[in-house]
Amino acid sequence: MGKNPFQIFQDEFPELAGRFNDLVDAQRSLKGMDPKTKQLVNIAIQTANRNPMGVKMHSFMAKKQGASRDEILGAVVLNLHLSGLSNVLDCLPSALEGLESVED
Repeated sequence: MGKNPFQIFQDEFPELAGRFNDLVDAQRSLKGMDPKTKQLVNIAIQTANRNPMGVKMHSFMAKKQGASRDEILGAVVLNLHLSGLSNVLDCLPSALEGLESVED
């Protein structure tokens, strides 16, 4: 298995990656939603963007924040009428992978 693409970005472009990480930290600090809800929103956005790797990563983080299996998979299938069945089908397996990678 190859190196994680996000880690490659971090390693190859440390200054740019650092600034990106600062932006992510600023977004995480926004008020109005708790950390679990933010992760569920991210899962829905990543599904709409047809980004299975993002769905997997945010599913992992959502589970760590206390999200249930139903909440995480629900965030994926919420896109059915918005971005289509193919996006949902592309991202459901990744959501399950993210869930399974968290030890209970």
